[in-house]
Amino acid sequence: MKLLRFGAPGSEKPGLLDNDGTIRDLGGVIPDISEKTLSRTGLEMLRSVDTSSLPTIDSNVRLGPPVADVRHFIAVGLNYTDHAIETNTPMPEEPVVFSKAPSCIVGPNDDVLMPPKSRMLDWEAEVAVVIGEHAFEMAEEDALSVVAGYLVCHDVSEREFQIHRSGQWIKGKSSPSFGPLGPWLVTADEVPDPQSLDLWLTVNGDMRQSGSTAKMIFPFKYLISYISQFMALEPGDVITTGTPHGVGLGMKPPVFLQPGDVVELGASGLGRQRQTVVLRG
Repeated sequence: MKLLRFGAPGSEKPGLLDNDGTIRDLGGVIPDISEKTLSRTGLEMLRSVDTSSLPTIDSNVRLGPPVADVRHFIAVGLNYTDHAIETNTPMPEEPVVFSKAPSCIVGPNDDVLMPPKSRMLDWEAEVAVVIGEHAFEMAEEDALSVVAGYLVCHDVSEREFQIHRSGQWIKGKSSPSFGPLGPWLVTADEVPDPQSLDLWLTVNGDMRQSGSTAKMIFPFKYLISYISQFMALEPGDVITTGTPHGVGLGMKPPVFLQPGDVVELGASGLGRQRQTVVLRG
């Protein structure tokens, strides 16, 4: 299934994309796509629904983030060999884990709001997982069993805030609009091998990133198991898993986003996003 949420910001309704590419309204079936919906039981119930009986929605509707009420937005840094090399950073011996504020989450095509003091606004195409079951101290071989689904994430990053302002990376990763998710959540049963997904990103039509999850240093199952050794993961938690080479910081000389720039990104089978950079007033 491809689960989504549509409508005005803050008033999104649950829906899905059917096999014909038509958006269907799930509002009569579930209140939202959140904790209970994402469990094994919740997803099985949705699979039993006759999608052809659901109301159709105009394809031009705004899409919101596919998951509601995210309580923990976890991110992994430097998880592709080529990205670590381009940023002149030592290869991590263990996953680099940090948080993004859930308040940065927006829809896949919403504007990226550039902070007025931003000087080094950068892009990062990523694949994220959404947790569907409580997970604590998971064995690696069992870790994928708690995944509800996968989705595209744009880990927007302000490098000056992240690198030069001391402290934790969260400061450069959490401004409003720095976490576009979607367009939809593809349930795990439709992603048989998450380590074979191609992902890409363009800026103003120029290809900047082209990579594959096959080149992740720490694969999905390892990351989920590893993170669960330090904290309990709960349904609705989002883990975004790192970006391949091609970020602005790694270019020579570095290139960063400016107001008016258009960023497009996507991953095979997971859909695509499109954002315009707008200076936040």
